[in-house]
Amino acid sequence: MRSFMSKYSSHCYALMRIVVGFLFLWHGAQKLFGFPVGMPGDVPAFITYVAGPIELIGGILVMIGLFTHWAAFITSGQMAVAYWMVHGTQALLPIQNNGELAALYCFVFLFIASQGGGIWSVDSLRSGGRGKGS
Repeated sequence: MRSFMSKYSSHCYALMRIVVGFLFLWHGAQKLFGFPVGMPGDVPAFITYVAGPIELIGGILVMIGLFTHWAAFITSGQMAVAYWMVHGTQALLPIQNNGELAALYCFVFLFIASQGGGIWSVDSLRSGGRGKGS
């Protein structure tokens, strides 16, 4: 039996990819530009200058669906590193160490990396509109 939403799965995936990329890019904008909210003063420079560009550029690429496999794979890895560097040293479980967002981004980006751009993506346009992405 097919789910009542199954005919919309490609559209729901595209919406998820776009929204996740949009939300993620603001973490990079915050680190690099202090916009829309300022950065705490105790953030190490390597976090600002390494994580910031990955979050900003990776978020934009995932959102528009350009080089989606690679952009999502890199952002997934960055979130895994962020989880273990920042949160995992405090406690193991995300509910204990406030790492739920990092863990969630990590696995959502890993899923996006496995699926590609899908419909409504630049990758789809570049591949002749086949919808799978490249």
